[in-house]
Amino acid sequence: MSQQTTHGDDAPLLDRIRENPQPAIRWAAVAAVLLALQVGAVFAAMMELPPWDTIAGYVLGVPLLGALEPAFSAVAGVGDRLADVPTLLSRELIPNRGHRVGNGPVFETTIAGFDLVYWQWDGTFLGLPAAVAWFVRVALVYLYAFVWMGWLWKGYLVFRENYRYADWTPADDVIDRMRTHRWGQFGFVVITLFVVMALFAPALGPTTFDENIDKPYSHELEYLDKETGEVETTLVGNANLQSKSRGSGNENIGVGSYDEYDRWHPFGTLINGKDLFTFIALGSRVSLFIGLVAIGISSVIAFGLAMVSAYYKGPVDLATVLLSDSIQAMPRLLVLIAAAVLLGETWIADIYNGGFLLALLFGSWGWPGLWRAVRGPSFQVVEREWVDAARSYGQTPRRIMQKHMAPYVVGYLLIYASMSLGGIIIATSALSFLGLGITQPTPEWGRAISMGQEYIATQSWHISIIPGLLIVIVVTGFNALGDGIRDAIDPQSDSGGASGESAAAGGGA
Repeated sequence: MSQQTTHGDDAPLLDRIRENPQPAIRWAAVAAVLLALQVGAVFAAMMELPPWDTIAGYVLGVPLLGALEPAFSAVAGVGDRLADVPTLLSRELIPNRGHRVGNGPVFETTIAGFDLVYWQWDGTFLGLPAAVAWFVRVALVYLYAFVWMGWLWKGYLVFRENYRYADWTPADDVIDRMRTHRWGQFGFVVITLFVVMALFAPALGPTTFDENIDKPYSHELEYLDKETGEVETTLVGNANLQSKSRGSGNENIGVGSYDEYDRWHPFGTLINGKDLFTFIALGSRVSLFIGLVAIGISSVIAFGLAMVSAYYKGPVDLATVLLSDSIQAMPRLLVLIAAAVLLGETWIADIYNGGFLLALLFGSWGWPGLWRAVRGPSFQVVEREWVDAARSYGQTPRRIMQKHMAPYVVGYLLIYASMSLGGIIIATSALSFLGLGITQPTPEWGRAISMGQEYIATQSWHISIIPGLLIVIVVTGFNALGDGIRDAIDPQSDSGGASGESAAAGGGA
């Protein structure tokens, strides 16, 4: 039996926690321990995404705002110190960058037709081969992420059992249906893997952005020269020149291969010799950033206009329809090109090498589709008897929209926002493929596809095929998650229910 409080319906959550603090304290204590394990990585990510130094430089350059420089410096200093705090899942604690030692392998054997060669390694985690050390770090990263997800679910159960007034709400049925919806669960797992890759990209990559992509000639590496048996040193940039994947047997570092400099490449290398997995991991962060910012802007605009147009109807709804039709009538590609030219020299275009600008454009031009998707449910709910009752009691329009209309409409917004995210990722990749999206050196999946398109029929097929498959899988995941949310909210929908028979193409791309 849940321990329910005796407050009124409008009592703040903090008052309910003060009355029964033990469950919340126990949950928060474990969450604090989990956060402490990665606090350095969290603040490092905050300092990198978005690049606050660009924003701060613009703000401080505005007259009358220069006095904010001490505050910006203090915040940056605190952030830098916290970013240097050691973390559990870091490449410093579990390094995979090292080199082989000795004049030959420790032993060689063949198992089930596969040749296994084991060398002694120096500089890697516990002296393990670079590939094994990398796998250990990746496995621990995803284990940490799934532990967090499990604990967040535990937090919801703590709230439901101890701090929620009702023993049952409609959300319980939605969650129960989602827990049996296999197609929606597939989408949830795919999106979780994608989001974890984006959040932990610096730790997941076999190498770093600065070392292997941005400034390869500013870093050195040690490797075992197989001919002399001596450990040599070279610049990373020089090693990249000898590790290119250009189709031929002599110029190809394929999937799951070592190069001649003892570097492990899970997805092979690019045509310039840089690690493809690092490129993809960091590119997922860019895609997620653009998608979330764009869908956030679109959702706020669409949701607000849906509430207002449904409540007031008449001229307000007509004006919104005309505005939506006008925006949808514009050729989006031409608008993106024109905006990129006009804003190319501004500070906005410097954030993520055009990523923030793309997010603003996608968000500003993407809301009409979301608005049309939630306009119908908004008109339905405004005619409900509880809305009329709220009017008769004298509640303000804002209060009616917030309390009596929004909870009904927000589920539909989640459905179409999830599907639209896949479309934004495809559009971003397509623009980068054409050279109109994210500019170098910021990684983006579409640019990898463009770099490797002429090598698809060769041994270097991985350059284009792997990022292309990942785009398909991620977009399918967003569509599947949207289908699952839709079926959980409305079990009478036509998507096939929990069987997951709906096609992956039914998204918002």
